[in-house]
Amino acid sequence: MSQNYWSPLVKTLVPYTPGEQPKVANLIKLNTNENPYPPSPLALQAMQQAVGEGLRLYPDPDASGLKQAIADYYGVERQQVFVGNGSDEVLAHAFMAFFKQNEPILFPDISYSFYKVYAGLYEVGYKTVPLNEQFQIAVEDYQQPNGGIIFPNPNAPTGCLLPLAAIEQILQANPNRVVIVDEAYIDFGGQTAIRLVHQYPQLLVVQTLSKSRSLAGLRIGLAVGQAHLIDALERVKNSFNSYPMDKVAIAGGVAAFEDTVYFQQTCQAIINNRTWLTTQLEQLGFDVLPSAANFVFARHPQQDAAQLALKLREQAIIVRHFKLPRIEQFLRITVGKAEDNQSLVTALQAIC
Repeated sequence: MSQNYWSPLVKTLVPYTPGEQPKVANLIKLNTNENPYPPSPLALQAMQQAVGEGLRLYPDPDASGLKQAIADYYGVERQQVFVGNGSDEVLAHAFMAFFKQNEPILFPDISYSFYKVYAGLYEVGYKTVPLNEQFQIAVEDYQQPNGGIIFPNPNAPTGCLLPLAAIEQILQANPNRVVIVDEAYIDFGGQTAIRLVHQYPQLLVVQTLSKSRSLAGLRIGLAVGQAHLIDALERVKNSFNSYPMDKVAIAGGVAAFEDTVYFQQTCQAIINNRTWLTTQLEQLGFDVLPSAANFVFARHPQQDAAQLALKLREQAIIVRHFKLPRIEQFLRITVGKAEDNQSLVTALQAIC
């Protein structure tokens, strides 16, 4: 009866299911790809300084200081930068700005599940493109009529990386549709496609400060593209929420981009820990996909993934299991600190 008050569209929506955030003490949490290291000390200091009497005033609606910090870091112009309340919001605005076309958009069949959610919310037609047998994006499959293209790089949840030359092939085959490269994990082993923006007017690169800059609790997302794409995003944003970035987030984001030494140190630590964890899992008999992210995607030929996840939970270790076709026997495991990774391996040694 209560659903009688809903609009017809709401009844059709299948919302996104975020990773579990259990309220359990002494839990080794390897299920949501959070950075195991704290934010930059300079970012924490900047945020503390931003908390004061000035919070009674609205923030800069353009977040110009944060845009300039991002532009300086990537060597682009400020008018080529868009910021939003997490990359999910940036992606939502991009779906509205670019993907309401007559033809379906394309994205991988195994990918970030929010793409289907946004397609449903904005009534955007879509077609999923299967990954190949190695769970890689097949570039040639994106040379077909479409209303736009979006994919993560590295892909999620597989962690597999598409090199810039392959991204260029997709761009060259689709000059008249927007191509969005979702780079939530790019800082853990890939080259950003931002360096291609000046060559391709249809390219939009989306990133987040949640992963590599340890600011998942702050919610900062960004997009970089040529000015005409950013203008479209600004039109959508200012028709939705003129003040998505608060003063504390702007201050923390600026400092996080300025503290390059800390950023590089923590990213390299995660890369080193990922290499160690991959080797240990392979020695236990796991098949591990090549990852350029802060997680690994692994399966064991003699162990059921759902049972493995359950047995790990019994030892206060949680990982992500997707009950989806083709990947139901995989576990996505966040790369933690060295001691967390060791605890995981020790538990798996006992189980396997």
